[in-house]
Amino acid sequence: MHSIVVRIAPGVRWSSWLKPVVFVLALTPFVYLLHALFTGALGPNPIESLTDQTGTLAIRLLLISLSLTPLRWLLKDTWPIRLRRMLGLFAFFYAVLHVSIYLFLDQQLDLAAIWEDLSERPYIVAGTLAFLILVPLAATSTRKMVRRLGRRWSILHRGVYLAGAAAVVHYVWLAKGDLLEPLVYLALLLGLFTMRFMRLLRQT
Repeated sequence: MHSIVVRIAPGVRWSSWLKPVVFVLALTPFVYLLHALFTGALGPNPIESLTDQTGTLAIRLLLISLSLTPLRWLLKDTWPIRLRRMLGLFAFFYAVLHVSIYLFLDQQLDLAAIWEDLSERPYIVAGTLAFLILVPLAATSTRKMVRRLGRRWSILHRGVYLAGAAAVVHYVWLAKGDLLEPLVYLALLLGLFTMRFMRLLRQT
């Protein structure tokens, strides 16, 4: 009897389970927040808790997505890039939740109160800038838009680094007391900028 050896190409192996697992992991916090909301597990101020947690999720996923390109350079493999678009869209998803909770639940679309926040709280300006940059990036993330925009797509999507910087500034300015977590995000972002800058120097 002849033995049969089945070999799975690395690309097939990764695409068959990595993306679904990461998708579930990225969606799990949303399911948890929904459950916590309907079971009263968000504490005495659920709106504030939802705002804080969705914002933290957005910035974490954004920084993770930014880390995937340098990770590809280090590993000399393409699998991190397969996750970049999905995690970037999840970052935008949580950013939309974050902004929507602030506008509709916290401020109840009171334009005067929102304008007062913008004029008196610089961290809200930074957060607004980050979100406004992410909107066109998410809107042009499809393969069809990549083909339509051509080289302009790459130029446009470099704006994600500006969005990351604005989001980190938003978080640092917002932090009260314990600055450890926002400073970790700031250090990570500076590290990513340094890696990209050094790579550009080597290519010139």
